[in-house]
Amino acid sequence: NGRDLAASTDSDYAEMLLDELRTAVRYRKVADVPVGVFLSGGIDSSTNVALFSEDAAGPVKTFAIGYDGQSAVADELPYARMMARNVGAEHHEIRLTQDDLLDFLPKMVWLQDEPIADPVCVPVYYVSKLARENGVTVCQVGEGADELFCGYPGWKMLLFLGRLNRLPVPRFLKRAGIGALSAVGAGGRTTTELLRRAVAGQPLFWGGAQAFTETHKRRLLSHRLRKAFADVSSWDALAPLRRRFETSAADRSDLNWMTFLDLNLRLPELLLMRVDKMSMGVSLEARVPFLDHEVVSLAMSVPTEVKMRNGELKYLLKRAVAGLIPDEILRRPKQGFSVPVSEWLLGRLGEEARAELRKFCDQTDLLDRAAVDRLVTRHPGQQVWYLLNFALWWRQFIAS
Repeated sequence: NGRDLAASTDSDYAEMLLDELRTAVRYRKVADVPVGVFLSGGIDSSTNVALFSEDAAGPVKTFAIGYDGQSAVADELPYARMMARNVGAEHHEIRLTQDDLLDFLPKMVWLQDEPIADPVCVPVYYVSKLARENGVTVCQVGEGADELFCGYPGWKMLLFLGRLNRLPVPRFLKRAGIGALSAVGAGGRTTTELLRRAVAGQPLFWGGAQAFTETHKRRLLSHRLRKAFADVSSWDALAPLRRRFETSAADRSDLNWMTFLDLNLRLPELLLMRVDKMSMGVSLEARVPFLDHEVVSLAMSVPTEVKMRNGELKYLLKRAVAGLIPDEILRRPKQGFSVPVSEWLLGRLGEEARAELRKFCDQTDLLDRAAVDRLVTRHPGQQVWYLLNFALWWRQFIAS
């Protein structure tokens, strides 16, 4: 852009970012068909709505999803309504039930085409369907902002642990910590896993799409696969990316590694995959302003301390859009596009998951039935969903 980024203040960076986002949103409004915006009530989608509305010929159409009944997943619909009122949008929303999920499972697996094990596929499909039913053929979505501007609370914790890991602690003490944790039955916990990476001289962050620790994966695998993959870990897939990062990145900070890795893996293979496949399942096109090449270029050029000044997640993005979206939305904790999977697994979904996974274990030699049963019984949650999604995909595309 010909801008002197090295001489920029926080205000300069924020102004440049807002300019680029405005341009990105304006480009993605161009269409021969009606365009709307997915509105979750968070900062990313609210930014899309605010910028979309600035020079719109009429009210922007916004679409949001919630869940019926009491849920541990925070209800974001009030924030979505707040933002919609703020810009005078034509707002549409629905609430999903567990029956909606169960009815959708066969079609979801078919649309996924591969085992994309993310329960967010469910609300993305239904919000896409809602948009199509209300005359919209293109929608803008907020993917990419968290990766570019450090929006994940888990990243903040890993950055702190990374600083601790660089303290002059002898490696044998870290090994002793691993041994102690394993001795008390905590060998499969994330803490132990992070210590193992530290001892091996590997980065602590292995990507935002990690579902199981290496120890837990080995427990879940069948005896045959456990033996076949005894010397293999996820690091084998990540090591080439790490080498490319270390030889090409000008800023090799922990935060830039996190952004680089998730831009290469989690974003294209999971987040964009789920929104593309689910939206196209109802013939809706999803467009992603935050991944405009100029926005990405600027974000990757900003010093890491500006992206998360004083430990504040999304500091730069918040500063850029302050005044455009309500303070209540700027200040609220990150919620994410969540699904009450843990609660649903205590009901009909749990019964179906247990039956489906037992059948899968009996018909294949891929997973250990006893380990899967323990997981379903003791820890009904996202990990059970991941296995269920895989089993349903296998039945649809392999067994049949």
